Amino acid sequence: MAITLLALAAASALVCAGPTHSDGDNIRCRNTPETMRLYGIDAPEMPGSCRAGRRCVRGDPYASRDYLRRLTRGRTVKCTVRDIDRYDRPVVDCTADGVSISCAMIAAGQAAPRYGRLNCRR
Repeated sequence: MAITLLALAAASALVCAGPTHSDGDNIRCRNTPETMRLYGIDAPEMPGSCRAGRRCVRGDPYASRDYLRRLTRGRTVKCTVRDIDRYDRPVVDCTADGVSISCAMIAAGQAAPRYGRLNCRR
């Protein structure tokens, strides 16, 4: 059963069922109504997605997406809504077995810190 955005925002932490990823900075859960943006990071854009005038992160978008898939596959993923972006997507801070997904993406060089005050020194 999908939950509403309001209910998601009110939840302290959502356990993400069956996470999937179409790129290196988003997550979709079977039990949520839409794709969510990962907090504090920006990953390389898929071909054709970097709009003119935008400062896009360099790197291999497929490697970034695949690394994110490996971080979440078979793990307990919990997400907390931090914000709503300009596209009305929830911006979520997620962990996989207690490890910050955004910080792991940065540490592996698969994403850059951007759009928030992510603290990876915890």
